[in-house]
Amino acid sequence: MEVELIRPIDGGARARILAPPFFLLAYILPVSCLGAAGFVVAMVNTDWAAPLSGAALWPMAFLVAAAFVGEVKPLAVSRAFGPAETISTSAPFILALVSVGGVGFAVLTQVVASLADDILRHREFKKSAFNAAQYTLSVLAARLVFSTLAGVPFFGGPVKVDMSLLVPLLAGGIAMVGVNRLLVAIVVAIAVSQPLGHILRADGAFFAATQVVLLSIGAVAANVAESGIAFLALLCAPAVAVYMATDAAIRHGYQASHDSLTGVGNRDLAFSQLGSAFIAARGDPTRGPGLVLLDLDHFKDVNDTLGHRVGDELLLQVAQRLVAALGDNPLVNRLGGDEFAVVVHGGLAESTALARDLLASLEAPMRVGGLELLVRASAGVAVAPEHGNNVTTLMKNADIAMYRAKLERDGTSTYSPEFDVNSVERLQLLADLRAAIGTAELYVAYQPQVDLITTRTVGVEALIRWDHPARGLVPPDNFIPLAENSGLIAELTAYVLDTALGTLAEWRAAGYDLHMAVNLSARHLSDLALPGQVAEALDRHSIPPGALVLEVTETGILSVPARVDAVISALRTLGVAIAVDDYGTGHASLSYLKRLEVDELKVDKSFVSDMGRDTHDFIIVRSTIALARDLGLRVVAEGIEDEETALALRDLGCHIGQGFHLGRPTTADQILLRLRDEQQRGTPCHAEVR
Repeated sequence: MEVELIRPIDGGARARILAPPFFLLAYILPVSCLGAAGFVVAMVNTDWAAPLSGAALWPMAFLVAAAFVGEVKPLAVSRAFGPAETISTSAPFILALVSVGGVGFAVLTQVVASLADDILRHREFKKSAFNAAQYTLSVLAARLVFSTLAGVPFFGGPVKVDMSLLVPLLAGGIAMVGVNRLLVAIVVAIAVSQPLGHILRADGAFFAATQVVLLSIGAVAANVAESGIAFLALLCAPAVAVYMATDAAIRHGYQASHDSLTGVGNRDLAFSQLGSAFIAARGDPTRGPGLVLLDLDHFKDVNDTLGHRVGDELLLQVAQRLVAALGDNPLVNRLGGDEFAVVVHGGLAESTALARDLLASLEAPMRVGGLELLVRASAGVAVAPEHGNNVTTLMKNADIAMYRAKLERDGTSTYSPEFDVNSVERLQLLADLRAAIGTAELYVAYQPQVDLITTRTVGVEALIRWDHPARGLVPPDNFIPLAENSGLIAELTAYVLDTALGTLAEWRAAGYDLHMAVNLSARHLSDLALPGQVAEALDRHSIPPGALVLEVTETGILSVPARVDAVISALRTLGVAIAVDDYGTGHASLSYLKRLEVDELKVDKSFVSDMGRDTHDFIIVRSTIALARDLGLRVVAEGIEDEETALALRDLGCHIGQGFHLGRPTTADQILLRLRDEQQRGTPCHAEVR
């Protein structure tokens, strides 16, 4: 049995070194020296002539060859954390050599086979030295137990194994396997800072069952060696069968603990890793463990619009990016869907830094077929013991933090107890919102958009409102993000669009020709089916496309550029106008105004409301109006709270505004009364919208 020494560095990237260096060196050096001394003693005191004389030569050669094959074709057993172990099928043939050839031949064969395997796999010198040493000590232990129980000299020559010596030989084999596993387990325990007992218990039953079968084959091989190669060859079949059965068991275990699509760990392995990390921490708060959960933003849109094949390929590339960011596959786990988990051996600083690194690894576009897609994710961080002192609690709190990150759209969020309370409230609010769809609790309010020159109403903006039976009026900022992240936003938008166009049809029938503005979320803006849905709604209510204005944000425009461009182009071909809402508050550059054909800019109220008192806001508003008019775009100023602001905007060339001073959101009936009043006062009803 061998070990691959790989350890986590700072909770993130991984490196192939013996670690912690000081403690490992303090252990490996004396073991290597002791093994080297044992090897020399065995070589010096062995009678080399006796085993090679007579009929024993060919059976010896067969056992040596079989041991070499078994050593260079090991079976790798991955672990939840830390070094991977290998099972070698050389054990039965080395055990047979302990009696048939003597301790010197057994030690020499095992060491040379081990070195050959290390050379083939390009292992570093100190790793090879330790492997050779621990194998030497294991074989010496086997000979010591065998010679003691059988009453034969330790450095004696070949011993014929009859029925009376089978038990001593098997006992020697158990000693050999036990010493080997103990010496390797100590390395693993030091490398991953876990208790030795935990390492020995991990997969202990599996290792024991495999080794018992192999040692039994070794005892039989020793017994039949005297009969010649033909009888030994018969043992190859059961040895191969054990190899294949063990290989199948390892592959089955791997498949049971790894995601079939991406090849990274699955939910079970993540829980196992987290449990091991809790044991390794041993109550030390500086060692966590930490947990980072990542969930892709709007991944459902990819499956819905581009198909599951593209979605699967995207998940595979995301997993590869995360693995590359960590430097080692076993740390990455896919919990299901588009959610990934990474366990961190470290505290809050290491966990949050790792979360940022993981998100950064997804920033570059991913190419799937002929498409170039931008992938964004949200990360939640929870760290023991302050955020939970067991696996279940830490996993739950990391999930709450991740949901918070999605809600706040800030990329990474660290768990706080207040999130837990809020999450329960949000879940209840989300359940209530689902139930409210299609009932009178949800309704559409309409805010007038006024021509600042003629003071007449030229349009309205449709706004969703929720009158909760227990909570009263729920602010849109409280439930719209819930709808966006849960997928309910599609139903809400369809309801607003259908209701608003139905109301507009009634106003048009009464002789009032207005335009209707409806907000679109980023999810809708990347939906290739949206133009068709809008066309159906317009036809259903007999509304000309030019009367509808769909408002989008800068963030939505940049979410999935390729699809957004296609959707906006299709909508404008249909005749629908496109407005950029909250202009100036996003993170966009002006390049999208060149790339996309939009019809309207809405200057955000954060600039408009203080433009009379803040020189910088005034300059921003003035420049935006000038830019829009030079580009031939309509300008709507939001947040007009007083007459002075309205007059200032009119003088700057902005002819349309909305805000509480011009009219608060109200019912369709109140808008109709407003229109009739404007008509009675002689305000023209069909002036040009600038």
